[in-house]
Amino acid sequence: MDPNIFQPRWEEGTPPGLSGARVGAHAGATELGATVYELAPGHAVSPYHLHYGNEELHVVLSGRPRLRTPDGERELEPGAVVAFPRGPDGAHRVAAGDEPVRVLLISTMSVPEVAEHLSTGTTLTMTAPGAGKAFGAGSERPFFELYLEAIERDKTS
Repeated sequence: MDPNIFQPRWEEGTPPGLSGARVGAHAGATELGATVYELAPGHAVSPYHLHYGNEELHVVLSGRPRLRTPDGERELEPGAVVAFPRGPDGAHRVAAGDEPVRVLLISTMSVPEVAEHLSTGTTLTMTAPGAGKAFGAGSERPFFELYLEAIERDKTS
């Protein structure tokens, strides 16, 4: 059976207040991701974030989500389509207000990918869909310092 955005098969393992169905993957897409999300009131798809490697497009299927971008916050209407380019100009957060919201998120699926949660300073590195590492703010060190440390460790191993 083909995936259906109006009758999605919700997947297990999503955070509380969020249901998701990866309809793009289930349809056989490999270069594009498409996920239907249903948000309970007061919940968001993700924290305020940006992507350095992928572009996203949100389509509002139902409800009136709140959208936060570098330009501020606004309410979206059903049917609204909003693009989020790579980099700081594409920073965004989509959340439900007082009522449930359903959105379709479409994105390129380039990996490796780096994303940043701007509210916390967390950096995410993704090596495959659903795989990678997260680095909390304050844990970073200068690249050249780590490079030299790696060179020294390789001498002794």
